[in-house]
Amino acid sequence: MQFNDELISGVLVKRYKRFLADVTLADRARVTAHCPNTGSMLGCCDPDSPVWLSRSANAARKYPLTWEIVQVPGDTLVGINTGVTSRLVHEAIDQGVIGELQGYDDIRREVRFGHQGSRVDLLLSGGDGTRCYVEIKNVTAAVEGETAVFPDAVSARGTKHLQELMAMVAEGHRAVLCFCVQRDDVQRVQPADSIDPVYGRTLRQAIDAGVEAIAYRARVSPRSIELYRPIPVVCP
Repeated sequence: MQFNDELISGVLVKRYKRFLADVTLADRARVTAHCPNTGSMLGCCDPDSPVWLSRSANAARKYPLTWEIVQVPGDTLVGINTGVTSRLVHEAIDQGVIGELQGYDDIRREVRFGHQGSRVDLLLSGGDGTRCYVEIKNVTAAVEGETAVFPDAVSARGTKHLQELMAMVAEGHRAVLCFCVQRDDVQRVQPADSIDPVYGRTLRQAIDAGVEAIAYRARVSPRSIELYRPIPVVCP
């Protein structure tokens, strides 16, 4: 995914009200930007962190700047915009990067499925009628250096999605949980049991029921973000 225009650099002052962040720009101007991340942003919203913002072409937006990237300790760049996650995975499928999701004829986004009023991020379909339901989760938090964790806050919605994926497997379809890791310094993904033990238990149940869990990590720069490397999902 290429950014359309050059990102604007700055320094984070604070993130607040979940969807807002104050940033000091290079010219010392202080601006309020949209924060497109509903999680706690564990380890990714420390004051004085270098950040990069995009500018919307929509003049009607109240907050024309959007927070896209943060630099965390160790000089790692992390993509925090959860709104681009499906696009990153879709592009990686099209480019043949995600080997586990090749061989389908059609990809649709945001398709209703299951029994709880959910929408699946991607529905892959084959000419023979096969279906693969793909739920995508954006991962930004890391612990102990090389381990990424999800979720970074209690996620009842994430648990519901796992239940829906299990229901699809029970109906004879393929279901995949794909962790989109928007950082390039981790070697594995595991459930954040200390943050949301219910999600951790449900993830293990889903894997036992036949839901496939995969993860890909990304190269992140102020010019582009791209998934390029698989890493294992572990459930200790």
